[in-house]
Amino acid sequence: MDKPAPATDAELVSGIRDGDESAGADLFERYSRRVYYLALRELRSTADAEDVRAETFLRVLKAIRKQQIASPDALRLFILGVARNVILETLRSPLREARGEIPEMPAPEAAEMVDDDVRLSIQAAIGRLKPREREFLRLHYYEDLPKEEIARRLGVDEERVRLVKSRTLKSFREMYQRARKIADTKRGGPSLKV
Repeated sequence: MDKPAPATDAELVSGIRDGDESAGADLFERYSRRVYYLALRELRSTADAEDVRAETFLRVLKAIRKQQIASPDALRLFILGVARNVILETLRSPLREARGEIPEMPAPEAAEMVDDDVRLSIQAAIGRLKPREREFLRLHYYEDLPKEEIARRLGVDEERVRLVKSRTLKSFREMYQRARKIADTKRGGPSLKV
């Protein structure tokens, strides 16, 4: 028996407006990791990232219930926009400034599944990419922007975004393989592939 297709963003918005609690849970499941990692990258604190995620979804659900979202099809962009606003508020927090703290630099949960050599190889590969390639990775994978917005920010035609992606991933693979070979040589043998 085939699984039912996942609800569209518009269907989730409609369900939340109608009081369907499972629609809210599905929305959180669909976007919470993205919001968490965006916040973690900017704030470098797991506690702050959790707070941003919770506050973001409280605001998003409130906006949906008050019918303040004009286009449910743009829900993803709305959620990321709310998350960025909450991140900025957190960065400007008087409590954070008063403490004068330097935020912690935890490894994201996903990164804990790879060993230090792999993590360092990934960082080395990204560091060797051209600035535009690094910017593409950030816009596409971290901010999850649509092709049109990526094209605008990179200053290229929309038709070229696919080419930029292809070249960026090819460059990343080559840089990563070089970094792994160097790491393997230093350790005295090949490691398991991830």
